[in-house]
Parts: sequence; structure tokens; C-alpha cells
Amino acid sequence: EFMKTTVDLADLLGLHLVMSRNAGKGEYKIMVAAMGWATAELVMSRCIPLWVGARGIEFDWKYIQMSFDSNISLVHYIAMAAVVWMFTRYDLPKSFRLPVTVLLGLCVYKAFLMELFVHVFVLGSWTALLVKAVLTGAISLCSLFLFVSLVHSN
Repeated sequence: EFMKTTVDLADLLGLHLVMSRNAGKGEYKIMVAAMGWATAELVMSRCIPLWVGARGIEFDWKYIQMSFDSNISLVHYIAMAAVVWMFTRYDLPKSFRLPVTVLLGLCVYKAFLMELFVHVFVLGSWTALLVKAVLTGAISLCSLFLFVSLVHSN
């Protein structure tokens, strides 16, 4: 899992290239890149199982969990796009560099940390989803705080 999440650094490079090639305000770049990435991830990994499985006669809670997980992932991708945008700014103040770098590392290795946490504490699927939501919420709030501070300081 660690190597799989390390390969996600290439995804961040691609996200940076998408945001740097398009003209426009930073807020729009973040939203467009995050929504595009989240949509592609949703279609490729969740849409087909949800469409095929949820249409069946039997109801299963795993489809509700998948939909909650998709919403959590959307928030995560928006926060990650904002952190990548802040990380690549040439006028990023020195006091912001460490928190932005730590947030970027947390964004990349969040899946590995979640797997480790679930394995160590033997969490159930709903509890793991709650922990993922709390971790994503914390990363997103920190990202929002840094983003607002950076935008209003300029």
C-alpha cells in the first residue's frame, strides 16, 4: 500500500501540470482540476459497481458506504488540489511552506495511513468510513485555513 500511494506523487505532478497550463484565477483552477479528477475517479472505480449492484433486488449497505466514500473523496480531491496550487506558488511565504508540505504529504499518504489505522485498531467498515471522514475533514479545514490566509495576505 505504501508503494501504491507513493506512485500517487505522479498524479500530483499531473494535477500541477493541468493547473499550470490553464489560464485563470487560482480558485477556478482548483475547482476545475479537483472536480475533473474526482469525476474520473468516480466513473472508473465506483460508478459501474454501484450501477450494477445497486439495481439488484437485494439491498446492501455497501452501496450506501460507497456513496458516502465518494463524497468524502470529492472533499479530499478539492483540498488536495488547493494544497498543490499553494505548494507551486512562487510567492508562497516561508511561514506557509512547512504546513503546506505536511498537508501535501498527508494528502498523498492518507490511504496508507488509513489502511494502517484500520489494520492496527481492527475497525469495522462504518467506523473506518467515519475515521476517513474525520481525517479528510481535518485536512480540508487546514487546507481551507491556509488557502484563505494566503489569498487574503496578497
